[in-house]
Amino acid sequence: MNKADTNITSKNILVLGAGELGFPVLRSLALRARDEGDAKISVLLRASAIESNEPDKRNLITEIRNLGIEIIEGDLVKSSIDELAEIFAQYDTVIGCAGYAAGIDTPIKLARAALQARIPRYFPWQFGADFDEIGRGSPQDIFDAQIDVRELLRSQHETEWVIISTGIFMSYLFEPDFGVVDLQNDTVHALGSLDNTMTLTTPDDIGMLTAEIVFFKPRICNEIVYIAGDTVTYSDVADKLQAALGRPFRRLEWSEQYLMDKLERNPNDMMNKYRAVFAQGRGVAWDKGRTFNHQHAIPVTDVSSWINTNLILNNNKSI
Repeated sequence: MNKADTNITSKNILVLGAGELGFPVLRSLALRARDEGDAKISVLLRASAIESNEPDKRNLITEIRNLGIEIIEGDLVKSSIDELAEIFAQYDTVIGCAGYAAGIDTPIKLARAALQARIPRYFPWQFGADFDEIGRGSPQDIFDAQIDVRELLRSQHETEWVIISTGIFMSYLFEPDFGVVDLQNDTVHALGSLDNTMTLTTPDDIGMLTAEIVFFKPRICNEIVYIAGDTVTYSDVADKLQAALGRPFRRLEWSEQYLMDKLERNPNDMMNKYRAVFAQGRGVAWDKGRTFNHQHAIPVTDVSSWINTNLILNNNKSI
């Protein structure tokens, strides 16, 4: 990749992981790459995933191969920085989609491997909140590790980087474990305040928009790109649920102090760490008007559409 020519984009791309986000990214890159002609997509997977006999994993491997994606064997956790750098050096672009499951030390390890490999372009696993805005020392300590990655990438000028801020996965808002939407009791628990906002995007839309950003001309580099399926208040969520499901939803606030007190009693409660960050109301939402998808008129799934598809249509199909 010639950095002097901003119209040249990624041609030899390695995606790390093929999970809830990794596969949508891979699928969208593979489809978009057909328009680019000579772009090649590869994915790094553990040997256990490649060789698994579990039906779901076998189907995933088949889908990946049917898309024309090359599968590379590797282990992000067990491999050393030197070993990862040797793999990364074969590509002009590496996109991290392994998520937090790989461990709190993995994001900085991957960033160091990317810089050691001197790859032209790196998209770190930063698909989520605006960690700069949240700042260090937040209730969710793993966010400090993400700030470490940003500082490392900004400290050098050889590898271009792109960070895509997406908010949370839209489905996560409705997960019972998160506790915000309680469908059984028709209740929305607002984190901090009913007027606090949050940005949400579906993994499919993140995958599609990531592919657009990767191949965008002029080339995007050394920039945080914001995307959003929707940005809503907790009160908005209750209104949308009421309108779609045809029944009233109670609105209860879980104050920041209430959540911090819970965290003090159980400091290892990972879910409550997330809730407390959202209650603080920093770095978890942005105006849709400033997003890449809005500025380029790219349609995405909003909360009302997600509710209609997942809480109404799917339920009706199962009856």
